[in-house]
Amino acid sequence: MKIIVLILSIATIFANCNNQIKTDANLKPNAQNINNKNATTTLKNLTNTDTLNLTFVGDIMMGTNYPAPGFMPPNNGTNLFAQVTNFLNKAHITFGNCEGTLFDAGGTPKSCANPAVCYAFRMPAKLGDNLKTAGFDLISVANNHLGDFGDEGRKQTMANLDKLGMKFSGQETCPTTIIEANNFKLGMVAVAPNNNCMKLNDYDKIKANIAALKKTCNLVMVSFHGGAEGRDKAHVPRKHEIFYGEDRGNVYEMAHMAIDAGADMVIGHGPHVTRAFDFYKGKFIAYSLGNFCTWDRISLGGISGIAPILNLSITGTGKLAKASIVPIRQIGKGIPIVDEFKQVTKQLQDLTKQDFPEAGITINDNGTLSFK
Repeated sequence: MKIIVLILSIATIFANCNNQIKTDANLKPNAQNINNKNATTTLKNLTNTDTLNLTFVGDIMMGTNYPAPGFMPPNNGTNLFAQVTNFLNKAHITFGNCEGTLFDAGGTPKSCANPAVCYAFRMPAKLGDNLKTAGFDLISVANNHLGDFGDEGRKQTMANLDKLGMKFSGQETCPTTIIEANNFKLGMVAVAPNNNCMKLNDYDKIKANIAALKKTCNLVMVSFHGGAEGRDKAHVPRKHEIFYGEDRGNVYEMAHMAIDAGADMVIGHGPHVTRAFDFYKGKFIAYSLGNFCTWDRISLGGISGIAPILNLSITGTGKLAKASIVPIRQIGKGIPIVDEFKQVTKQLQDLTKQDFPEAGITINDNGTLSFK
């Protein structure tokens, strides 16, 4: 009986990813039912007058019951997103990175050569309701913390996201997914340098996945978890980054490769700080959206506690129509609120000017972006 249940569970997970092309019945019903589950997508009919509005945030870790329940937020985190839900719910599709497993108990906790830098995150399944209530539709499961509790943690996390009606990708068993909204089909390839993830450094596979999605999708995005971590790693070095002996990729090279291969946008996370924006061949790149909601176990000191909510509007022909950010900061142990001081806006202005002057991006004080 257990074997049968496991097979059915795995089959359900595969139905959610692996290039499936069905409309998701559980997309948020805001903005005048723009995500109508009965919408019919005809790829050839989308033009520059059709627009898909997308919202992106970085790392999300809503609390963990491991190694102790004391690392959980009050009331199962029901108020974690209260101050920013209005911004998350405005888009046709809202994306975030699931920086940890999403299940209640069990699995095999990872062991590390250096316990001082060894963190294992297990968000109880109930916390997933907070993602749905806040308006999230699309999740990356390509990161180092999806493996914190072994295969059991990976499988149960994906099963729980599936129960919530969320699309996700990034594991070797689930490298891509497709989500439908506002008559668009958006395909996502999610990558990371970590075990069991779709590999960030395997350019041939990334290109193949992009090509496969291009056949059936109006737009393709690449999400990556890469680059070295820490408050001294805010700049993009344009070379392979090594962190604790691990090759975290050359995220500049990978992002440009992905756009050359047909991706319409590249969205990064992983360094636990915000990094610069880039604009290449008319396509948008965010090298790291930093920590968005990271309760208790992730440092929020200095620039680690500020981040943008990124909004992009893309036309049916893949043209970037609008771009803007909402600056946030985390208060307490990790509650995101709008930052009246606009700290990350100022940081992005400086980083983008320094790291990618050739991109021609201007970030205005009000958060709107313009491009040469």
